[in-house]
Amino acid sequence: MFKIRKHQIFPEEFPESWASDWGEDEFGLWMAFTYKGVRQAFRWCEPGTFLMGSPQGEPERYDDELQHEVTLSKGFWIADTPVTQALWQAVMGGNPGEFKSEERPVENVSWDDSQAFITQLNNLKAELKLCLPSEAQWEYACRAGTTTPFSWGVQIDSTLVNFAGTRPYNNGSTSEDREQIVDVSALPCNDWGLYQMQGNVWEWCQDWYVEYPAQPVIDPQGPESGIGRGRGRVLRGGSWISDGRDCRSANRYHGAPSGRGIIIGFRLARGH
Repeated sequence: MFKIRKHQIFPEEFPESWASDWGEDEFGLWMAFTYKGVRQAFRWCEPGTFLMGSPQGEPERYDDELQHEVTLSKGFWIADTPVTQALWQAVMGGNPGEFKSEERPVENVSWDDSQAFITQLNNLKAELKLCLPSEAQWEYACRAGTTTPFSWGVQIDSTLVNFAGTRPYNNGSTSEDREQIVDVSALPCNDWGLYQMQGNVWEWCQDWYVEYPAQPVIDPQGPESGIGRGRGRVLRGGSWISDGRDCRSANRYHGAPSGRGIIIGFRLARGH
């Protein structure tokens, strides 16, 4: 039996046919699928409205983070970790990662590579309806109800985020610089049960990069083609070589869809 929290908005169907296991815990609802013995869990994010971007007074912000109101009218499922090397290898039969270990995130993958992976897995399990999260979904899930620079508050260190801890945010204390990626669940999750949305590897989003609108928006998906700076796909979250500034919830980056790097991975979501 599941404990129903007051005002909780359940998905239309729970559990779904693709789920190998499911439940509810202190972070909310979750479901998982298992493929060739490799398990990937997803967390349910309820619909809601939040302020995307950063306020003018946030230290070390960039000028492409115009704060604006976003409403996500539908709840969505998002993976609790980036795609692991184990899952990538089970689906694709190889491992492009530089820092090889099954429980580390797959890296050195382009946006195009992520689409090939998603297509392959959807062909194997069509009911999954996998995709990348939109940029708005990503930030909503990363913030987990917070309005501060990080989901943990106004500051981070290397006990929370895998980043270049010798280059802290906003005059913070220095901490460990591991100089490599770590396992996807090696560090604490945020308040919605999502691991390493800040640091470790940059994560591809579905959207093309575009400047934010000033007015409130509902369910933004980005433009149909690349425009604006770099004409790239959106990357979020920072990485193991990033300084603290670039691991903030509002920080945005972008890359060519064919671009790869040992700091880039991705996280799955589910479409409707």
